[in-house]
Amino acid sequence: MISLHRLGHKLEPFRLNPDLIVTVEATPDTVLTLATGAKIVVAETPERVAKEVRAYRVDVLAAALGRRHELRRGETPHLAPVRLAAELGHAEHGASAHHIHPVDSAQA
Repeated sequence: MISLHRLGHKLEPFRLNPDLIVTVEATPDTVLTLATGAKIVVAETPERVAKEVRAYRVDVLAAALGRRHELRRGETPHLAPVRLAAELGHAEHGASAHHIHPVDSAQA
């Protein structure tokens, strides 16, 4: 999920599955059109939305490739917990709202 802010609402983030986004338009506000037909006006720029979607997909692919590598080496794969940037204290640094952190197998 990516974290965005609705325009005109209290600056409270909401989470959105980026796979639902069909189009991102600047009219001049940023309008997301979802696969469901719903439209959402957000505070982020179209460039910021695209950056968040790219970062989300990179994280998903990296986790999938890591699991594939583990399977090929014959290790027991594990799922990495997903933690929000706000939980990690990165929210104020412009970090993406989703990071995947691998779990040390000794701690799991």
